[in-house]
Amino acid sequence: MNVCYEGNVLEELLQLLALEKIEDNIYRGQSQDLGFGNVFGGQVLGQALSAASRTVESNFHAHSLHGYFMRAGDATKPIVYTIDCIRDGKSFVTRRVVAVQKGHAIFSMAASFHTDEQGYEHQDEMPDIQGPDGIESDVEVARRFSDHIPRASLEKFLCKKPIEIRVVNPVNPFNPKSMPPERYIWFRAIDKIPDDAAAHRYILAYASDFYVASTALYPHGKTFWSPDMQVASLDHSMWFHREFRMDDWLLYVMKSPSACKARGLSIGSIYTRDGVLVASVAQEGLLRPLKK
Repeated sequence: MNVCYEGNVLEELLQLLALEKIEDNIYRGQSQDLGFGNVFGGQVLGQALSAASRTVESNFHAHSLHGYFMRAGDATKPIVYTIDCIRDGKSFVTRRVVAVQKGHAIFSMAASFHTDEQGYEHQDEMPDIQGPDGIESDVEVARRFSDHIPRASLEKFLCKKPIEIRVVNPVNPFNPKSMPPERYIWFRAIDKIPDDAAAHRYILAYASDFYVASTALYPHGKTFWSPDMQVASLDHSMWFHREFRMDDWLLYVMKSPSACKARGLSIGSIYTRDGVLVASVAQEGLLRPLKK
């Protein structure tokens, strides 16, 4: 699937995550090429959660997922998702999803769904961070550094995106300086999304993979684009706390407490613009220095 098209890019994303039912508990999703060379991890996360969501009753909502990336996905080939309906309880439902491409598992995920209940509530406070107004979008940043982006990827980085991303504290991707391992980004869908809570969750899962692994590179003066680095997502966990809309601004607060043994851990908190904590993320990424 070519990402740079003239039509409604948000509608294309919704269709990408909607999937085709092959038979009971088996779905197929197309792939998109975002210019990374392989399938974007967020695509597999979003499609896997979408597939699992299609096997539960509408009164159950995803509250957590835990996934492992096992092989790089081919962005030119579709992906088949098989769902194992492990448990159907009165309050909780559990699903296991395996993403298969070319006969091999490239990703596996366990997801849990819960009916709404009343209980105690508390949350971390949102940090006092500059709002999204006046901050460059990721597409605008790509235009400034277009001379450094490989020609094969340039068109995809410069075209219109369904999720607008604005980084509050960016680094120069091609000449980074050492900074504390913290990153703050605002993001939202570029247009309205239908009132389907499941769709908002799997689109958030899709967007949650942007930037998080490379946050652990901030203190080391490296980025995804550094030629002496191999960066990839290894695993991804996510918890959905409260309701939200992907077509309203959300703040993604990412911090890396540790990097060692060619792996970096990043922890994320996602807030609405008025400070409601709606989701938490944890991801370990491969941060492998390449030998010259």
